[in-house]
Amino acid sequence: MLRVAVVGSGPSGCYTAQHLVQLDPGARVDVLDRLPCPYGLVRYGVAPDHEKIKSLQNGLRTVLEHERVRFLGAVPVGPDGVPAARLRELYHAVVFCVGAAADRRLDVPGEDLPGSWSATEFVSWYSAHPDAAGAGFLRGVRSAVVVGVGNVAVDVTRMLARGTRELRPTDMPHAALTALAASGVTRIHMVGRRGPSQARFTTKELRELGTLPDTAVQADADDAALDPAFADPSGLPPPRRRNVEVLRGWTAPPRPDARRLIRLRFFLRPVELLARDDRVGAVRFERTVPDGSGGVTGTGRFEDIEGQLVLRSVGYRGVPPAGLPFDAATGTVPHLAGRVLRGGAVAPGEYVAGWIKRGPTGVIGTNRSCAKETVTSLLEDAPSLTSRPLPADPLPALRAEGVDPVLWPGWQSIERAESRLGASLGRGVVKLADWPSLLAAAGEAGDAVTRL
Repeated sequence: MLRVAVVGSGPSGCYTAQHLVQLDPGARVDVLDRLPCPYGLVRYGVAPDHEKIKSLQNGLRTVLEHERVRFLGAVPVGPDGVPAARLRELYHAVVFCVGAAADRRLDVPGEDLPGSWSATEFVSWYSAHPDAAGAGFLRGVRSAVVVGVGNVAVDVTRMLARGTRELRPTDMPHAALTALAASGVTRIHMVGRRGPSQARFTTKELRELGTLPDTAVQADADDAALDPAFADPSGLPPPRRRNVEVLRGWTAPPRPDARRLIRLRFFLRPVELLARDDRVGAVRFERTVPDGSGGVTGTGRFEDIEGQLVLRSVGYRGVPPAGLPFDAATGTVPHLAGRVLRGGAVAPGEYVAGWIKRGPTGVIGTNRSCAKETVTSLLEDAPSLTSRPLPADPLPALRAEGVDPVLWPGWQSIERAESRLGASLGRGVVKLADWPSLLAAAGEAGDAVTRL
């Protein structure tokens, strides 16, 4: 009987578990997560107003409720938890599905001023991640600058402009909802270093900005004029052509009655964050122009854009998983079809899937085929892996070493607590946003009997 530990309960981890139990009728899978709650970025990265995408949790739930899959939450793997080497002793194989947990930096002066945050930190706050920074994002903020023109940049821009009426029905933590309701932000600048025809957001996300109540959207016509494809987008790939068509409709002067204005700026490269009153007060950008090869070059001309809040959204990068080799240049673990490579040779029983395998690319569904490739490799190796004897069940051994996992009944208890919290606030489900509350709610399940 094949026993596998999957580290990470986001989409890549759940799809890995799903393929394992579908393709091997005897496989038993433990899905470990550092957090007491499953689903990874579907719970903690998808914007709260994107209910359709968040509903993917239902499919992931089905995987984690499978009779041969077990969820073990609040189990860190690494120096502060279970060593990766110990997992290899307790399971025939370990699949690391730990994503790309860090943000890329701008590497400009002033980047660490108060008021300058990664977009991920802001997303974690309004998504109730228990490690998120506390309040203070919006205090004293009139104008915000979002550096980046991908979907995460669009998400945080939209959240800054959303009204309480639209956010109240979501599961956003109440402290974040209250802070956004009291926000004084009236100007949001979303800025990219290249042109509008090269922006990476999807058209559906982009169009949403034009539907926000009391909010006008303007694409800067002077910026757009620098992009040859903006005047004639017919030669662009369909996704980018649709983006340009949307942006062209926003080049007219914004309506004067809007309470908030979103300005989309292009061909501006951040070179410095400027301090005012001991915090960020503006971002200095250098004007860029197309270089004829798909990139841009600086012009030596600069422009300052006011912003008491700066959200950096220029991509993710992988973090070295404890005990595994790591390629710092790509931010991934070296692998061969999902098999971890150590010094160019396959490491028996060690596998990767998801962003830590391929880099932060693709959409949620991309993880399905990525996981299947890794599982196919694992199952090809299974005859040699299962020749090694293991304990009948790894959980007693883990508990004997001080691990106290949140099992599936504990997660269900957290869900019930979040429903009760929402009802007490006159809302729907409202997420618990801190470790003590989550663990206390999980503890209400008691010593529930677990599968496997």
